[in-house]
Amino acid sequence: MAERRRPGYSIYREILDEEAVDVIAQKSESKTSLCEKVKKSVRCSGPRAKRCLLETIPILSWLPRYPIRENALGDLISGISVGVMHLPQGMAYALLASVSPVFGLYSSFYPILVYFIFGTSKHISIGTYAVMSVMIGGVTERLAPDSDFMNWDNVTNSSIIDTVSRDAQRVKVAAAVTFMSGLFQILLGLVKFGFVVTYLSEPLVRGYTTAAAIHVIVSQLKYTFGINPKRHSGPFSLIYTILEVCYLVPQTNIGTLVVSIVTIICLILAKELNAYLQKKLPVPIPVELIAIIIATVVSWQVNLEQKYGVDIVGVIPSGLQAPVFPEASLFGQVIGDAFALSVVGYGILISLGRIFALKYGYRVDSNQELIALGLSNSIGGIFQCFAISCSMSRTMVQESTGGKTQVAGALSAVVILFITLWIGSLFEDLPKAVLAAIIYVNLHGMMKQFMDIPALWKKNRVDMLVWVGTLILTILFNPDMGLAASIGYMNPHTYNFALKMTQQVPGIFIFRSSATIYFANAEMYQDALGKKVKTQTYAFIFFFFSISCLLHSPLCLPTGFNTRLCLHIHYSAVSVSVSLSLAGVVDNLQSSGFFNDKVTKSCLFTTIHDAVLFCQSTRTDCQDKVTYCLSSQTCTSTHIVHHRAFCCESGRNLSC
Repeated sequence: MAERRRPGYSIYREILDEEAVDVIAQKSESKTSLCEKVKKSVRCSGPRAKRCLLETIPILSWLPRYPIRENALGDLISGISVGVMHLPQGMAYALLASVSPVFGLYSSFYPILVYFIFGTSKHISIGTYAVMSVMIGGVTERLAPDSDFMNWDNVTNSSIIDTVSRDAQRVKVAAAVTFMSGLFQILLGLVKFGFVVTYLSEPLVRGYTTAAAIHVIVSQLKYTFGINPKRHSGPFSLIYTILEVCYLVPQTNIGTLVVSIVTIICLILAKELNAYLQKKLPVPIPVELIAIIIATVVSWQVNLEQKYGVDIVGVIPSGLQAPVFPEASLFGQVIGDAFALSVVGYGILISLGRIFALKYGYRVDSNQELIALGLSNSIGGIFQCFAISCSMSRTMVQESTGGKTQVAGALSAVVILFITLWIGSLFEDLPKAVLAAIIYVNLHGMMKQFMDIPALWKKNRVDMLVWVGTLILTILFNPDMGLAASIGYMNPHTYNFALKMTQQVPGIFIFRSSATIYFANAEMYQDALGKKVKTQTYAFIFFFFSISCLLHSPLCLPTGFNTRLCLHIHYSAVSVSVSLSLAGVVDNLQSSGFFNDKVTKSCLFTTIHDAVLFCQSTRTDCQDKVTYCLSSQTCTSTHIVHHRAFCCESGRNLSC
């Protein structure tokens, strides 16, 4: 950062105690009565009805203004690329849900179309997801176990499993729990419960998804080794499953193991080639699609099922299933699992959606996302789909190949429709071991999240404890119970913002918040800030109290302050001063990578008064440069000043 001109000025003021501050400050004590709130909520007008309609069905607001020339080509290429990925992932994740692979294709079609109409995120890819699928699999195998479908065969004098009846019952269970989870999400969205996801901090989400990936890997070992371990449920079920797999390893089907190893090696090499050629290729090589095509042809020619006992996908019916309302008799048995699915699926979706919303400068409505996902699941349940969420791998492909709106997702659904109607039956000879290998390789990114541990150890050890604690609890318990235990373990302190304007200095507004900004209330602050900002001033100062929270919960800084507040200061387009509590915050900001060439520790002041005087003294220079200042008030606060010239000249959002 260029050396800042340091104007010479002196600070003179009377000593202010709390009583004097109460007299000077403009504190509003008025409260809106409950009756007035009810009247305001039920009041209806033409503009308000229109606004509610556009908020409920977002496609009506953005599709008529869709810029065809700018976005059509990118969305087309992205939609085809993601649609190709849906085929292998949908079939593979159906195995996790313990249903036939064709239902993975259905789950990659109907919910996407519903989200296209009601969703607000432009970049995420809705569809099957490993964590959701393994949770569904736990429910289907618990309520429709193999033991309930054993029949005695007089020819072989042994018991055989009626797989047709078993699979049909498991589809009914999956549809019922999916439908119920969708209803929960719709209900939570209607009562504005979208804020609940703010308690899923980034370390918690990443630790949880890593542990869920381990659950997924263990659940697929039976397809890799060609064995049939018993299904365990409840606490420590993962440990019991691993022990039983180890016990059954001597019974491994060699043909299945060879298919698995060869597929994994080929997929890893192909993905490395993809990464190497990433900048040279317009779209990634569809390695999963190529893998299932080659594996299907080889299995068909060599007859792997008959000669080597390799388990294959089996019959894949062409066409779409008629809608069937889920069996109401199952609702009572899956209500707990449905609620867990609704929270986990929404948490994953909104976390990823906000990442891309911050990156591209638009807003994702958390409550509308709940409703959109709920409609996707509830309608999908009627069409015999299983619960869906957002996939990181497909989302990254959708973004990298030029996808800019929800149109890309709709086009990917069209690709799946074409596959389901005409060519799905060609994959009946595909070995299930290949689908398991695809799952392993796709989870490679999640397993890389173990590198968070040394990084968090250096940056923020409280974050690291949350990450590791979430991982351990989710591994020891099922993913649903693990999530609840992890949130209880983290036990965040909640604060609501109350912005109060103190004495006004000409051209400068000073706001005070009695709460600390952290991951759980950062967006609340963002919304309050957007309502308070007025563009006729040239400077704002925001002052935050509550120093103990930052002292005892430094995890709020990297996940809340850095990614929420800084990226949304662009609301004001004026000079902004932000005050945080506690001098130790500066060390946390530095360890979190907050400082850069524009925001440095050389921009330090002593008091808010210094920040005000600096804003006044640099008013004439703010058209020429960008200035930030950090300050610490009696070693307990920090101030950041941002000038109007940045927003006016760059036309971009402020980025830390």
